[in-house]
Amino acid sequence: MLETMRPDPTFYASPRIAMEAPPEKVAYTLMLSPDFSQPDGLAVIDVDPASAQYGRIVHTVTMPNRGDEFHHFGWNACSSALSPMSGHAFLERRYLIIPGIRSSRIYIVDTKPDPRQAKIVKIIEPEEVFAKTGYSRPHTVHCGPEGIYVSTLGGAGPDGTQGPPGVFIMDCETFEVRGRWEIDRGPQKLHYDFWWNLPRDYMVTSEWGLPPQFENGIVPEDLLANRYGHQVHFWDLRARRNVQTIDLGANHQMALEVRPAHDPVKEYGFLGVVVDTTNLEGSIWTWWREGGRFHIAKTATIPPEAADADLLPPLLKGFGAVPPLVTDIDLSMDDRFLYVSCWGTGELRQYDVSDPMKPRHSGSVRIGGIARRAPHPDGRPFTGGPQMVEISRDGRRVYFTNSLYSTWDRQFYVDGVLPGAAVMARAGENGGLELDPDFHVEFPAGYAAHQVRLEGGDCSTDSFCYPSA
Repeated sequence: MLETMRPDPTFYASPRIAMEAPPEKVAYTLMLSPDFSQPDGLAVIDVDPASAQYGRIVHTVTMPNRGDEFHHFGWNACSSALSPMSGHAFLERRYLIIPGIRSSRIYIVDTKPDPRQAKIVKIIEPEEVFAKTGYSRPHTVHCGPEGIYVSTLGGAGPDGTQGPPGVFIMDCETFEVRGRWEIDRGPQKLHYDFWWNLPRDYMVTSEWGLPPQFENGIVPEDLLANRYGHQVHFWDLRARRNVQTIDLGANHQMALEVRPAHDPVKEYGFLGVVVDTTNLEGSIWTWWREGGRFHIAKTATIPPEAADADLLPPLLKGFGAVPPLVTDIDLSMDDRFLYVSCWGTGELRQYDVSDPMKPRHSGSVRIGGIARRAPHPDGRPFTGGPQMVEISRDGRRVYFTNSLYSTWDRQFYVDGVLPGAAVMARAGENGGLELDPDFHVEFPAGYAAHQVRLEGGDCSTDSFCYPSA
């Protein structure tokens, strides 16, 4: 019989087809040692309701080094491999690319043949990243048609300030670092997240701060002087050049997560801003392209909440209030619901964004929070607040963790953000959100929990080349 090669069945041509795929059975979550006394690792969590081990960590991958500080990670390949421009349509969604934001070391972890027994297969040492890119502090990972794209938060030199950060590309089969992506950088000097619309051929990038502004904790003087990032940048993806930069206003500090509409016919997306230094609000912005130019507008705000100064860390006592601290956002696969993490106030908000210019608050759950300290529905305490969010492909399960970044955890939560935890909220078909009392994963002693990835793809990794019918 003639054997034919077929694309990985977890590559989906359109968002709608992805939503119809079988539910996830395994979740991969980063575990990190905030005091660097243990190596960071990867936890494999059973999320199959039919399993006797449902809601438990069933395997851990422990790294051979200490002090990496795992933050964001991603797949080597995804639905973008089905692009008509791709020469890699027969890759597998198999390897997790895990950067150490503090060490600049990158681990390649194989999730096959048994997704519950992931293992390290390659380590890229920081010297290779430095030598081939001039960048440091790798951050966001996205799989693209031509390779693996990795954003960085630092440039060259010991403190990462010798030159601006940017994006570099890795080979998606050998995992060798190829080099910088940018040909014409334009005005971008700070970096954070990036994503794209592949058929429309544009990329969007955002800004946090340089390593001296985050590695030892938030720098209050820099925040109050509006020295963190507050711009969003648009790029010609094919020509690899900056085509437009929009300044949100210096008071809109830390323009972080970028979430474009999944359906590539839609030329809009969302951006989360951590804090407005004039009033402590968090905000959601909508960008769109019209008349050949990009535009952006603030479309939702989240106010701070008054709190007794005795309940606040030194950083916030003078304000008598807790800012929401919008640290992550995520968009459901049908582009209908946007989830917003308010890590400071301990709230996960759901917005109906059927009209992307008029987000409507449609649901929320409360857990943790700097002042509230709301427990989980199972009665156990929950430290930190809702942080990195991941949505199942069908949009019904919303997983999230509680840690932001080691030094920032200790500044905002004086007792730290341990134990690390992953929990899940259930979303109604037409909106509404409720915490699942039976899903509450506590991490091993001394480990914080950061980002979640789902077996078979999720809502913050896959990018699509064909419209939903």
